[in-house]
Amino acid sequence: MNLDHQSIWNDTLESIKVSVSPAIFSTWFSQTHLSSVNKEGKKFIAEVGCNSTFVKNTIETRYFGLVQNTLNKILDGPCNLSFIVKEKPRRPADEKGVPSPLFEEKKGGSEECQRAFSKARIRPGYTFENFAVSSSNQMAHAAAEAVAGSLGEAYNPLFIWGGVGVGKTHLMIAVGSSVLKISPGLRVLFCTGEDFTNDIVEGIRNKTTQVFRDKYRKLNLLLLDDIQFIAGKDAVQEEFFHTFNAVTGAGGQIILTSDRPPSEISRLEERLKSRFEAGLIVDVAPPDFELRCAIIQIKSKEKGLDLPMDIVQLIAANLDSARKIEGFLIRLISGAKIRGASLTTEFVESLLGKGSEKNGKIIKAKPQDVIEAIAKYYSLGKRALLGDSRTRPVARPRQILMYLLRTQLGLTLEEAGRLVGNRDHTTVMHAVEKITQLAMSDVQIREDISKIKLGI
Repeated sequence: MNLDHQSIWNDTLESIKVSVSPAIFSTWFSQTHLSSVNKEGKKFIAEVGCNSTFVKNTIETRYFGLVQNTLNKILDGPCNLSFIVKEKPRRPADEKGVPSPLFEEKKGGSEECQRAFSKARIRPGYTFENFAVSSSNQMAHAAAEAVAGSLGEAYNPLFIWGGVGVGKTHLMIAVGSSVLKISPGLRVLFCTGEDFTNDIVEGIRNKTTQVFRDKYRKLNLLLLDDIQFIAGKDAVQEEFFHTFNAVTGAGGQIILTSDRPPSEISRLEERLKSRFEAGLIVDVAPPDFELRCAIIQIKSKEKGLDLPMDIVQLIAANLDSARKIEGFLIRLISGAKIRGASLTTEFVESLLGKGSEKNGKIIKAKPQDVIEAIAKYYSLGKRALLGDSRTRPVARPRQILMYLLRTQLGLTLEEAGRLVGNRDHTTVMHAVEKITQLAMSDVQIREDISKIKLGI
């Protein structure tokens, strides 16, 4: 029986696309293909190829049933399904459909592009392709792509705000990168609020303000990072006001980033606030556990590392931003080279500073010590803590238990699940993600975890 792999998988993906969010689809399913499908008797045997071990494990763990049920319907018969790590065959240049894979490596552009990137101060490595998407940044990512596709028309200005290391600058530069790859001749410039301020000061000092104005007011795309830096500087705000009007008035695009929305930037002129708010304002939340895992995979691949899943999850459970992750990977590579150590869980734990700290010393607690400390802190019996009750007074301490077993003792997901009532590793993964997120925003959770550590 001759089966068209491409047609079957396209139909499967179209069906899956309806069942998952665009972020999930573009992050995971765009990196898959149907490697083989054969009919044996009344059953079909199918192999789904994934671009990396991380993609394979994620889809196999979270979406196995969805993929299998969809294939059953497409093939009109039962299908035995397996996932393998295998490169996706290159598509013809004119084929449309699934977006480029998240982890696909991109080759450098032409000399003209490279000159344009250098002139615009654009870092080529910051692209849409290597930007991991999840619910925390989905809207900002979609808005940035829309702007890249139609400068000055979609959202002008586009104002992206969020905390440190959440990917604001990456998204902003990705727009510039995308635009210059298509049209290297466009006038594009990336600068920070401090750069803009310094240029004005230099122009006033050297009586070259017209040079400054020619530099900024004739741009097709102005990317200004950390706009909050100009707040309270009257001359700078005055100049930016006129620059803003000149660029947008000529059909140019402006993208701004900040650590807070315009309404919360103190000493920012009302006329600037009103112009910022006339465009689209989107926030980028801190990355969740799954997104941090994807970021680690992307960054480690860029640095030539192939990290196993348990180490990826260990790092993701302890570091809460892309910036920290990148810094840690640099330390990991240099530490491994200097010490001549292999990338084991123990070595990664040592760099992360694993264990509970008490009086400045590292305490290597046993799992039973952690269980007893949590049961005592929340006045719960061990049977209840490790049991099946899903009520909040019991479920939350149980999640904290799994979090501490994973992040403080470095147990594998399977080991932690076995200790906490023989639970599945995905339950532990969810608990680690949940408590990691709560610890970033909930003061009480942070205090509880800190006090529990002291009691271990």
